[in-house]
Amino acid sequence: MRYDKTNNLLKTWIENLITFFMLSMVVCFFVLPLNAQDFDVEIKQITKGPKNHFFGYIGHVKTIPWNESGKYIVAMEIDFTDHMPKPTEAATIILIDTENDNKIIPIEKTHAWNFQQGTMFYWNPEAPETQFFFNDRDPETNKVFAVLYDIEKRERVKEYKYDDTPVGNSGVAQNGGKFLAINYGRIARLRPVTGYPEAYDWAPGVLHPANDGVFIIDVNTGKKKLLVSFEQLAKAIEPYDEDATKYELFINHTLWNREDDLIYFYVRAGYLTREKNVNTPCTIKPDGTELTVHQYYGGHPEWIENDQIIGSTKKDQIIYSIPLKKIVGKVGNPEILPKTGGDTALSPDGKWLAVSWKNDELAQSRYIIFRRSDMAYVHTPPLNTWENNEGELRVDPAPRWNRTSDALLVPNITEDGTRQLFEIKILNKDK
Repeated sequence: MRYDKTNNLLKTWIENLITFFMLSMVVCFFVLPLNAQDFDVEIKQITKGPKNHFFGYIGHVKTIPWNESGKYIVAMEIDFTDHMPKPTEAATIILIDTENDNKIIPIEKTHAWNFQQGTMFYWNPEAPETQFFFNDRDPETNKVFAVLYDIEKRERVKEYKYDDTPVGNSGVAQNGGKFLAINYGRIARLRPVTGYPEAYDWAPGVLHPANDGVFIIDVNTGKKKLLVSFEQLAKAIEPYDEDATKYELFINHTLWNREDDLIYFYVRAGYLTREKNVNTPCTIKPDGTELTVHQYYGGHPEWIENDQIIGSTKKDQIIYSIPLKKIVGKVGNPEILPKTGGDTALSPDGKWLAVSWKNDELAQSRYIIFRRSDMAYVHTPPLNTWENNEGELRVDPAPRWNRTSDALLVPNITEDGTRQLFEIKILNKDK
């Protein structure tokens, strides 16, 4: 009996050991992809000096530099980077021919631009092969307006001019048909880095104008509507932040979700002194209903599915539910994302995320690219950024996806000191 009991105990111990080993293998199977790298990246320079070349705005909400076929990248060409552009200092709008050794083709000029956001390029979702939006201004009146340009016709097919409230594009609906618009003259006064210097402002000094705020414009008819005013916004935010009624408010980052039925934007104040007295995100429906105040979770969010955004806290990249008004998940882990708060871009197919990872002390930025299904990831080698990446000349190292979700357009400072565009290509993407 003793022999049998010993054998049974030994048998049970061995079975438990095997079970533990098998469970460990299962756990390892799911954890290893966090460290595994079954794809790689290739980085190449696509523009060169002596002139500077850049795209501008962040790559969230499908802000894609490539046209539909991928033949052309729209970008800007400038001669200087040491001061904000004067109203008379136009930037050249160019096409980069990716099928012809990245040949640069100048096609237009704009007098409404800055280093941080460019001129708000966005290929028209209703004609993404041939048409894109950008902003411009009348040099005589300094009134800003949006432009719809056709590269086949080589002409402006529509200009969105409004004499009483001249606004520029601030966010095109991801599926087309409408765009949001804001007063860039007001921003030029209250946060110069994202404004157009000396642009016309029809309500200077008014804390919360009833005739300014976020506008919505029909692409085809040009009909403009004030979606929500600063007067309404101040009243909505006051219960959460008393400072909203004390300072001149302005708008940043008007972002459509992928279904075009919800808009996320920031109401801000106090950025000239860097006190940031007000920094409040809100959402609203495109018909002007359901204005909702939210908690701040980072300055450069990205929409994902189910009316959720990717934001950040000091230690985590988080998923925030707009309907629930709370954090419902996290993205990655500290190994994948050693630093939070970078510019985040979701690939058009929704399967990949790219996040910038800045090191201001070294004036460098890496890019974190990871696959959402299994969190396989890479950290790119560092690229150079501005040595003094603050103030009006600040430039964020934002990643922007192409349409096939296998390449990104990013900025870099090259050895000759000029600002140029680089492509990060994902290799073995579907391995």
